[in-house]
Amino acid sequence: MTGYISASEVKTAAEYVKNRAPKVNPRFALVLGSGLGSLADEIEDPCVIPFGDIPGFKPSTAPGQAGVLLLGTLAGQEVICMKGRLQLYEGYSAADIAFTIRVMAELGAKTYIPTNAAGGVNFDFEPGDIMLITDHINMSGANPLTGKVWDGYDVNGDSFLRFPDMTAAYTPALLDLARDKAYGLGINLKEGVYLCTPGPCFETPAEIRAFRALGADAVGMSTVPEVIAAAELGMNVLGFSIIANKAAGMSGEKLSSEEVNAAADASGEKLAALIKMILGEL
Repeated sequence: MTGYISASEVKTAAEYVKNRAPKVNPRFALVLGSGLGSLADEIEDPCVIPFGDIPGFKPSTAPGQAGVLLLGTLAGQEVICMKGRLQLYEGYSAADIAFTIRVMAELGAKTYIPTNAAGGVNFDFEPGDIMLITDHINMSGANPLTGKVWDGYDVNGDSFLRFPDMTAAYTPALLDLARDKAYGLGINLKEGVYLCTPGPCFETPAEIRAFRALGADAVGMSTVPEVIAAAELGMNVLGFSIIANKAAGMSGEKLSSEEVNAAADASGEKLAALIKMILGEL
C-alpha cells in the first residue's frame, strides 16, 4: 500500500475477521507492544488470527512480537487486540500500519489503547516507570494520511476529514480516568510527550539532546502512525509507554533490544492491571 486504502479493502479484511469470531463485537482495540504480551493471555475465549492470514494485513517480523490478532473478553469488555504491531522499520508503510487500525474500527472499536516500550528522555524518568502519553511528536518522516484520499468513513459513519485536528489526539477524559485509576492502584504514573522515530537503530546522544529540547519525554519507534489513523477515524485514544531504559547518552551504557524487552516485561504486569481497571470502568 502506498497511501490509498479503499473502504472495500478494509471491509474485506473486517469480514474475514468477523467470520472467524462471529460472536465478538469489540468496543475497544488494543495494541500491545513490548512488555504487554501477557495481557493478551488474559483475554477470555480468544479467537487467535495471525496477521498474515487477514486480507491486506502484513506479517509481523519485529523481534519478540507474536504478530497475531485476538478477539475475546477482557475485564468484562469485548476487545480486539493486536499482540505485536507492524513497524516502519520492517519496511512497511504508514498506510500499512493505518490499515490495521481502520479494520479494527470497521469491526466496531471506538476506543483505541496503544502501548509501547520507550526510552526515557526526561531526566526524571527511570526504567520501569509507566508514562501516560499526553501528546506526541512525529519525527518518523511518515504519515498514514499522505497520498490519495481514501473513500472510507469514521467510526460515526461520517466521511473522514482530510485534515483531522490533532489538538486532543489523546482523549482528555480517558487521560483523567487513567490518572484516577493509577492513583487507586498506587502506581506513580508519569506523564509526557512521546516522540516517534522510524528506527531501527537506537538514537544518538545528540539526537536525544535535540529531542529533549523539542519537548519529548520518551522516544520510540511506533504508535504515532496508529494514533494519527485513529484520530482520522474519530476514535478515542489512551496511550501508555513503559520506560524500558534511559535514552542514549544518559546512562553511559550501550542499548540493546534484548535489554529493552526485558525491562519492559518487568513492568508489564503493573500496566496490565491498570488497563484492566480502566476497561472495567468504561
